[in-house]
Amino acid sequence: MNEMKQIYYNDAGTSFFWRKENEILSDKIQMIFRETGFYFSRQELKHFRCCIDESYTLNKCCEECELKNDCHKFLLKTPCSQIDLAVSMKELKSIKDLVEGTLFKIDLDEYLYGEGMN
Repeated sequence: MNEMKQIYYNDAGTSFFWRKENEILSDKIQMIFRETGFYFSRQELKHFRCCIDESYTLNKCCEECELKNDCHKFLLKTPCSQIDLAVSMKELKSIKDLVEGTLFKIDLDEYLYGEGMN
């Protein structure tokens, strides 16, 4: 897998940077979950994290439900205004982990191999 540099993964999916001619293209992050792939800038990924937080707040009503987090009852907005995803609360939590883990790992690597090297 020389064409990519993995950033983060979990049961929901994976995120990585593409490589071109041995150079890591770090301006965009490829995220794949379920059968869906997004190619986000870091700003778009941060916006997606806000969409996830908003969706979680609006839809955290599963406590009394018999299906307990497994139904497909709500839409998750994305930074792409034409695309929403139908997700369960369980899937939303996994996607949230994937996005937050990706952003954390990118920031950590930038610190460790950038300003933290001083």
